[in-house]
Amino acid sequence: MNRRDFLKGASTAALGAGLLPFLKVLPAEAAAGGDTLVVVTGTTINSLDLHRTGTNRPSYQVAVNCYDRLLTFGTKTMPDGSLSYDFNTLKGELAERWEVAADGMSVVFHLRDNAKFWDGSPVTAEDVKWSLDRAVSVGGFPTVQMKAGGLEKPDQFEVVGEKAIRVKMARPSKLTLPDLAVPVPFIINSKVAKANATPEDPWAMEYLHRNPAGSGAYKVERWDPGQQLVYVRNDAWTGGPLPSARRVIIREIPSQATRRALIERGDVHLSHDIPAKDARELSANPKVQVTGTPIENCLHVLCPNLTFEPFKDKRVRQAIAYAVPYEEIFRTAAYGRGAPMWGGAGFEPSSVAWPQPFPYATDYEKAKELLAQTPFKDGFEVPLSFDLGTAEWGEPTALLIQEGLARIGIKATIDKIPGANWRTVALVEKKLPLHLENFGGWLNTPDYYFFWAYVKGNLFNSSNYDDAEMMQLVTETLHMPMDDPAYAPKMKRMIAKAFEDVPRIPLWQPSLDVAMAPGMSGYQFWFHRMPDVRALGTKTA
Repeated sequence: MNRRDFLKGASTAALGAGLLPFLKVLPAEAAAGGDTLVVVTGTTINSLDLHRTGTNRPSYQVAVNCYDRLLTFGTKTMPDGSLSYDFNTLKGELAERWEVAADGMSVVFHLRDNAKFWDGSPVTAEDVKWSLDRAVSVGGFPTVQMKAGGLEKPDQFEVVGEKAIRVKMARPSKLTLPDLAVPVPFIINSKVAKANATPEDPWAMEYLHRNPAGSGAYKVERWDPGQQLVYVRNDAWTGGPLPSARRVIIREIPSQATRRALIERGDVHLSHDIPAKDARELSANPKVQVTGTPIENCLHVLCPNLTFEPFKDKRVRQAIAYAVPYEEIFRTAAYGRGAPMWGGAGFEPSSVAWPQPFPYATDYEKAKELLAQTPFKDGFEVPLSFDLGTAEWGEPTALLIQEGLARIGIKATIDKIPGANWRTVALVEKKLPLHLENFGGWLNTPDYYFFWAYVKGNLFNSSNYDDAEMMQLVTETLHMPMDDPAYAPKMKRMIAKAFEDVPRIPLWQPSLDVAMAPGMSGYQFWFHRMPDVRALGTKTA
């Protein structure tokens, strides 16, 4: 498919055919405005356990909706009146209260007396310890996420009563308490998990992959991989206001045209993470509510993998950065929504603001000049990969980059990877030579983004960038207070290295756009970019 064919979109006949299988399974109470909500998404849920190796981002919603954490974030109202999480406000979820030691090196959390798991057993400090021990021990993304907040070893978690647990700091850190409010440190019914563990699987990874065991607002009633996830309300939940929807159906609809038609027809209640084009056009439809929130600490990027021979040369990476048709991509793939991240003033940043535009703009002569200085002056071939789950922006972006690279003698072949496989291939195995990626740091500080995306071995460093100075700077700033006099100079140096070494080529900062039926309420933007269905409701629900 060429770019012009792609941009023509789906035909009416194909759209109609695509709707039929979905409409057959919609529950009658959903169409009648009952107590069932239907949410459609274009991405695939591949596990019910966030801690499992290879679990993808769409699956994180299970940790949010089915499990509780010690802490959560507050809520703030955005300028347009929509709701967003508030990174600067922490609230108790399972924790009724907490006390920070005088030396700042430990915190004691006191659990709510009425907190119960789905089987009716009380949530105890033993369950909390087992769950936090699991998060820091299973390896991969969960363990690195915990480490980012200075939570690294099981002996940092100490039971000091049936309903009290002490968390000991590895070091003073601005990130430790916020890190306990992200989806990863969710609290599992350890009695159920242990009963289904084996010597080969002490953390019950296989069991919890398909069988959540939480205390959260919703239980999983049914999971048909690749098709749908059905939540049913936990009527005994005491962690917040009881959800108004008794059941929520998350339907996976790969076709964006079908998802759009469903929300326009009023057949579903919410279409999550809609394409920028649909957001722009649906905003004019009085039968649809559209809300868009800039994703903090987030960038759409092009990643040259430094294990691929040509990309070991910094000049080749810089040539690529000058050969990207940024403005056309922003018009075609982002439809002007979000913030441009090219055309910065220079290679020395004037502030620690993140994200900020990089000092590259489309300049094919400059790109050719840089490439001519390398052993690859005659060009080379490289696959350019993107996640089919994000095809609405990934495909037009890849096609335009393919055209831009061809102008400097680089032949890029488009490689489309199914969404269910993307995380493993791109982020875990890190073997894609050139690919489009998207990462937004959960903890909204610049150093946190750099920890994940510029440190060798960390999940979102899919470029395999490895630099000793960058590693040292990240280590020094990650836990440092942002008002420390040493923070800004070190952060500016990190950004300057990112500009010069360019292992990640920013394209734009995206918005998360959602379309809802009239009368829907309770939607809130979250940094994890997954639907929190606990507060969703309608006037008739």
